[in-house]
Amino acid sequence: MKSCCESKSTELDQLREKQKNVLIIVLIINFTMFLVEFFYGLLSNSTALLSDSLDMLGDATVYAFSLYVINKSVRWKAKAAILKGVIITLFGLYVFGEALYKAMSDVLPVAQTMGAVGLLALTANASCLFLLLKHREDDINMKSTWICSRNDIIANIGILIAAGLVYLLESKWPDIIIGMIIAGVFLKSAFAILGESLRIFKTNPENPQ
Repeated sequence: MKSCCESKSTELDQLREKQKNVLIIVLIINFTMFLVEFFYGLLSNSTALLSDSLDMLGDATVYAFSLYVINKSVRWKAKAAILKGVIITLFGLYVFGEALYKAMSDVLPVAQTMGAVGLLALTANASCLFLLLKHREDDINMKSTWICSRNDIIANIGILIAAGLVYLLESKWPDIIIGMIIAGVFLKSAFAILGESLRIFKTNPENPQ
């Protein structure tokens, strides 16, 4: 029995170490892409890129907190997932606000820059999603982290579609409409994360860990 317990403990330690390594890599990727998208978002006057850059920064913050709770209890991991749900909700509301603001302005973003940077962001997020894929069912912490990365892929594809339509139609409306759709996807997944993490939080009592 003791040998079995020791074996399980070793396996758990190995799993946590793998999770830690993956989270460090995706944190670095997201923070780097935040800097790139924010710079080119300002340069090209693209609300979509600026919004996605803030999403990248939010994800980097989320991954940092995920690293903090990786050796914590199930209750702590549920707390981390709740934080992620709140952050995704805030970004969804922010994108809605940006879309409404843009609808009242006459600014047309630079479609070529949107497309190029959007493609780079898609490549970066696809790498993150691939790294997180095999850990998405480990626990609520890793599952919610994977959902964040999946949302980024959806947002990046939306930016590429918007860039193409803005270029072809010379109109701001594709960017606005797709921005609203992206916001809706963010909010839907946020509510799902919050629902599951709150359930786990309530069903797991406080413990010393």
